[in-house]
Amino acid sequence: MPVFRPTRTDALLGLATFCLVAAAVATGDAPGAPAAYGFAAGFGALLLVARAWPVPALLATALGITAYYTLDLPPIGLAAPAAAVLYAAAERGRALWAAVVGGALLAASVASRLAEGDDAGIVLGFGLGSEAALMLAVVALGDAVRHRRSLRSELARQVVAAAEERRREAARQVEAERLRIAREVHDTLGHTMSVVTLQSAVAQEALADRAPERVDAALAAIRSAGGSAMAELRATLGTLRGDAGVRRPPPGVDQLTALAEGVRRSGLAVDLRVDGDVGALPAVVGTTAYRVVQEALTNALRHARATRVDVAVRATGSHLALEVVDDGRGAAAPPGEDGGSQAQDGGSQGLRGMSERVALLGGTIHTGTAGTGGFRVSVRLPLSGPRP
Repeated sequence: MPVFRPTRTDALLGLATFCLVAAAVATGDAPGAPAAYGFAAGFGALLLVARAWPVPALLATALGITAYYTLDLPPIGLAAPAAAVLYAAAERGRALWAAVVGGALLAASVASRLAEGDDAGIVLGFGLGSEAALMLAVVALGDAVRHRRSLRSELARQVVAAAEERRREAARQVEAERLRIAREVHDTLGHTMSVVTLQSAVAQEALADRAPERVDAALAAIRSAGGSAMAELRATLGTLRGDAGVRRPPPGVDQLTALAEGVRRSGLAVDLRVDGDVGALPAVVGTTAYRVVQEALTNALRHARATRVDVAVRATGSHLALEVVDDGRGAAAPPGEDGGSQAQDGGSQGLRGMSERVALLGGTIHTGTAGTGGFRVSVRLPLSGPRP
């Protein structure tokens, strides 16, 4: 249980209450009444606990005032002993209690004074009006202070929440950019290294067979793949650095022919079919389609032990569909969705990258064993932007 300690404000309110009541006693008919000053000290002491226990302090004050007047001690009014505790109770969220107790004290005071024969005009006029106004004022002030404190606390909470949300959003953006860079580097270098590895093997076999024309062709393919990869890496690094100037546009569907030709030079037969108006595709859709086909061809080169790959791209008014099917080993599990499992060792990163690219555009991807036994990648991309 937490230990309660009165604050400086509690002490000041208690001291003010004691002084007001003591001053009223000193100006009354019996200025030296010890009991009256004892009550003054008691009223002040109650303010030291009013913040922790507002309702008990309020009721104790009301009982104290009743006992005070029952003992026929010098008149001190109601506002002097009750104002501060009424404020404290309202400030702690007990405004209704404060209003009820204050009203009860006023009613008891009026009834008592009228019973003693005081002038009704004075009792119900100036006296009642002034004390009622003062009590209402301190209750309203306490309630206003509580509301202002709550508002300030809520605003502070909102500021903290907004700062935390900005931090999380920045972290999400950093993570998204990190994944984007990882996908770009994987797609560019993965495909290039596959071509270089295969063409190096071709060149090595050609050297053993003393076939210089095949060596020249393999080296030319390696040079072409390396140059294309360097150009893409420079463009990516230039974007990251924020370099100004002319930048190489991202690859799109129009570059699939060159991609297929490069794979053919590596010894894998590629049949590419493109239908529909692909020239009007959004750039991001064209780039995603290119990267999906590039990764599927890379996996076929590196892992599938395929001899042929069929690539079909079809554009309609609402979506772009593409399918890549090879005649290689296929998948170890039934076809999945959104990057399902693949038996081709090392292909999981590529499939994950495909799924991430397609998901960003609100599309769908299915991967798995084709009907002919090879591996199949089927993608459908909407042309109207990502789904909400």
